[in-house]
Amino acid sequence: MSLKSRINEEMKIALRAKDALRLSAIRLLLAAVKQKEVDERVELTDADVVAIIEKMIKQRRDSIAQYEKGGRQDLADAEKFEIGVLQAYMPQALSDANIEAAVSAALLAVGANGMADMGKVMAVLKPQLAGRADMGKVSALVKAKLTA
Repeated sequence: MSLKSRINEEMKIALRAKDALRLSAIRLLLAAVKQKEVDERVELTDADVVAIIEKMIKQRRDSIAQYEKGGRQDLADAEKFEIGVLQAYMPQALSDANIEAAVSAALLAVGANGMADMGKVMAVLKPQLAGRADMGKVSALVKAKLTA
């Protein structure tokens, strides 16, 4: 079953269960997927859907920081709930050890020896780790290894 089909099925389940918060989060995701399909006139693959989910999670994390800074814990909690719903559709996350091993392998493959090579290293890592690791943390790890 494709990821998009799974999301549609879970929307129906949430609808039947009258779970309004979950239903709202799933509908937002499906709307983003449909918008991308209409804009690009293509049927999205699972990888494309995962990229959309990653983007939505990142937006929610940014919103949480702003809401907490503004003292709106109620809105921050709603965003955290949506992140929880969206996370369920992401592939299994890699452990820190696996991420570090991938970074080390990419550094060797590229022959990186300074910050000038960071883009090359990230270009190798992005297809491998997309959807399975927080690319912000990966970037910080690469930067730390290149400056050490």
